[in-house]
Amino acid sequence: QDNSFEQFIINYCNEKLQQIFIELTLKEEQEEYIREGIEWTHIEYFNNAIICDLIENNQTGILAMLDEECLRPGTVTDDTFLEKLNQVCATHQHFESRMSKCSRFLNDTSLPHSCFRIQHYAGKVMYQVEGFVDKNNDLLYRDLSQAMWKANHSLIKALFPEGNPAKINLKRPPTAGSQFKASVATLMKNLQTKNPNYIRCIKPNDKKAAHIFNEALVCHQIRYLGLLENVRVRRAGYAFRQPYEPCLERYKMLCKQTWPHWRGPARAGVEVLFNELGIPEEEFSFGRSKIFIRNPRTLFKLEDLRKQRLEDLATLIEKIYRGWKCRTRFLLMKRCQVVIASWYRRYA
Repeated sequence: QDNSFEQFIINYCNEKLQQIFIELTLKEEQEEYIREGIEWTHIEYFNNAIICDLIENNQTGILAMLDEECLRPGTVTDDTFLEKLNQVCATHQHFESRMSKCSRFLNDTSLPHSCFRIQHYAGKVMYQVEGFVDKNNDLLYRDLSQAMWKANHSLIKALFPEGNPAKINLKRPPTAGSQFKASVATLMKNLQTKNPNYIRCIKPNDKKAAHIFNEALVCHQIRYLGLLENVRVRRAGYAFRQPYEPCLERYKMLCKQTWPHWRGPARAGVEVLFNELGIPEEEFSFGRSKIFIRNPRTLFKLEDLRKQRLEDLATLIEKIYRGWKCRTRFLLMKRCQVVIASWYRRYA
């Protein structure tokens, strides 16, 4: 019920993960159709970049203002931090406090004076400002790091590399918020170099009990997880896409014109292949560098045909090998019979 600094940075990380989910599953997919020249009607979706910017902007972000409060001279309290938020974020559509211009709760006691509210992607969350400054300023003093680095135990020494006298940095250590922000940035950079797969878990009820299905709770989760937009993009788009070269290489045995070798551009070979198989034109589209297949059942059909064709080819290879082996054995026996007969006639 009471959200403080810890929940704030956790929700910030969740926003960043949701942002990369949007980038990879909605934005990037629609941009790929445009790049490939596929006819496409853009599907609107909410991009939470504006919420991430509210938190992490280097000048007007909440974390930046929190660091500024921790560093400035004079009396610094959680109330002065909240006053600064009210000055800088007053007009932001996703920020609310008792003093902000966007707040509809000026006369509502559900939003206390010592709190602010952020409209996250998953819904509104109210944060107690008490403790933000102290928790963000919770630093490990340099002399403590040096003392731990001098320990005889190798594990303890390894946990405090900043205590190494050769690496002493006279700069002020980064705040907890800055460290967390840097860790999140590293995580995002790492994820963007990968091809992640997502598993979305839906909680059927708040009691964690079996055989109870709360429809309102499930619908709420589906909305804030972005599954509705994702399903709309998937249903309007194509379930499978692959460059022409590997597609032709995988399915070329299904057409006599492309098997065993196709002489010409890969796209032309794929066109000949799909025309030969009689796949309806609405089931696929040709992009600049890829073939796009709309429904999974078309892909399943191709895989079934390929599996059957491989079995037929295996049978053909086995038949030819057995014929060659039998013919070789027959010719050998025939030569042996001629030799035996010639020697028999010589001594008969």
